[in-house]
Amino acid sequence: MQIDINCDMGEGVGREELIMPFISSANIACGYHAGDAETMYDTMKLCSKYNVAVGAHPSFFDRVNFGRIAMQLPVNELYELVTQQLIIFSEVAETADQKMLHVKPHGALYNLSARDALVAKVIAGAVKDFDNKLILVGLSGSHSIMQAEAAGLKTSNEVFADRTYQDDGSLTPRSQVNALIEDAGKVMEQVLQMIKEGTVTTISGKTIPVVAETICIHGDGTHAADFAKTIHDTLQKNSILISSP
Repeated sequence: MQIDINCDMGEGVGREELIMPFISSANIACGYHAGDAETMYDTMKLCSKYNVAVGAHPSFFDRVNFGRIAMQLPVNELYELVTQQLIIFSEVAETADQKMLHVKPHGALYNLSARDALVAKVIAGAVKDFDNKLILVGLSGSHSIMQAEAAGLKTSNEVFADRTYQDDGSLTPRSQVNALIEDAGKVMEQVLQMIKEGTVTTISGKTIPVVAETICIHGDGTHAADFAKTIHDTLQKNSILISSP
């Protein structure tokens, strides 16, 4: 049994080196919701140090709201939004002697692509046109995954260690008080259930199926470093191999 542990990084929180030893993939902000060329470079160098796979974390161009407000963009603008961030990211990666292996949309862009087939198709098209060997990371079983697969891209179905789920498989909106899981015991219970049983229990108590190929830990979470270590150590104790896709 094998799983990837990914974390959103380069977002100005400053916990990167505390988390790096316990993950296998990093999604690095491309400057549109957080970060800049310097933070991308520094984070990539840490990835080299800890043998962590490097991926781009493109978002809506909205630093004020940290990329967490959905925008309705024309198809051509959405395509360019993603493409430009991949160009920026790849240029920094070249200077850092790194290679981009995956792409994971951030925040509102991620959630919109999960539920909107057209948005997912445009994002997948932009990624494929940029580099058809890239892996697209998306919410398990969502339009993000389906459209990427239809485009011929490799995909990685993502589940969340520290977020609660709705009955339709979507994440509970951050605007709701029960969106985040703050207890390490509950985090591990959910993680092991998703990996071993292929299911997750929703906030209503319903058990729904998920495909767990990569687990997300939010780097800006209060307990991010502790959760990363706990998840890493517990998976090893359960003989679950931790490896990038």
